[in-house]
Amino acid sequence: MHKSDESKAAGFGALLWLFLATFSMGIDGYVLAGLLPQIADDLNVTDAAAGQLVAVFALTAAIAGPVLSALTGAWERKGVIAASLAVFVLGNLMIALAPDYFWAIAGRVISALGGALLSAVVSAYVVAKTPVERRGRALSFVLGGFLAATALGVPIGLVIGQDDWRLPLFLVTGVGLVSLIGILIKVPRLHLPSRTLIETLRPLRQPALIGGILVATGIMCASYLCFTYATLIFGPRIGDGLAMIGAMFGYGVVSLIGNLVSGRMIDRFAPVHVVTVIVGVLIGVALLGAAGLLLPGLAGALAAFAWFFACAFFNGGSGVALQSRLSTLAPDSIALVLALNGSGMQLGSALGGMLGGALLVAGLPADGLLPASAVVLTITMALHLTVARSTPRHAVLAPVA
Repeated sequence: MHKSDESKAAGFGALLWLFLATFSMGIDGYVLAGLLPQIADDLNVTDAAAGQLVAVFALTAAIAGPVLSALTGAWERKGVIAASLAVFVLGNLMIALAPDYFWAIAGRVISALGGALLSAVVSAYVVAKTPVERRGRALSFVLGGFLAATALGVPIGLVIGQDDWRLPLFLVTGVGLVSLIGILIKVPRLHLPSRTLIETLRPLRQPALIGGILVATGIMCASYLCFTYATLIFGPRIGDGLAMIGAMFGYGVVSLIGNLVSGRMIDRFAPVHVVTVIVGVLIGVALLGAAGLLLPGLAGALAAFAWFFACAFFNGGSGVALQSRLSTLAPDSIALVLALNGSGMQLGSALGGMLGGALLVAGLPADGLLPASAVVLTITMALHLTVARSTPRHAVLAPVA
């Protein structure tokens, strides 16, 4: 007797198509930032205005993700995944065909609406449809699409986008469409227990949950405080051009490795302990990196690479650990919780870039951003340990569920 589609676990074939969906979102999330001069010239706007195409996506996603997750919580999950991916693809097609700045902004808003819901629902789906003993690895594989896009998709997009910035958007649209077809064919359906909006929002009364989301914000703030200005840190040591492209490519590859390792650790150890290790090591990496940058010549350049790739490994592994941690705190509202986590991470990325810029304007040298990130991480560690102590023991020690 064959199992119904509803009762099937999500096998590798299904996860592969979900990976491809996150891969398309990863390209979209990074590639436009590297093509702002071309966009500004084509749409007859300033570079600053072109930059709003990046900002409006992050702002829309941060607000819309939790709201859409709450409103669609009772809907069948495969259908929500397919619909949100279709909206994401439509938005990118609108941008690729936009005759002016207004339609480009409209396309970014639409793509953000689809992408924000898709990101949260995909993670919740993987948690719900994967056996407990394989959940960490499955989640790291699917979310690895974002990091794989950083290492592979974004460089390709930047290369083909030099002559026409719209080509990477067609690439995102094509990858998204292929993924949509695969999801419709291969991904099993899933109905979760029907819950009212009030029941869905109830976990927000938990201080530990809000604290856990703020931990994600802190980690991303510390990361982007330095990552946003990595060229200023590397520039005096290795110059720009191919060396810097190699550094960014290496960052993406190492981040992906960190993500995969973290997934395996989550299957063996409680997520709260994995987060503790990650934040603690990142503090040490920032301090040691700051000391290494004081070395002259080649030694300083090697120290910069060592710091950069160590950050890549542990920042890459933080996403799975954080999502797994939050899923143990509110297992009945996973989609909303993960959407809120995504919003917290988006907020952290923005705050990191803003804080780093403010410190540089105030006169801090670029190398000083490393100890500044250590300060942010130390505050984040204090918050994380406080949240862990206030969480019921069964939730702290629970495996991913």
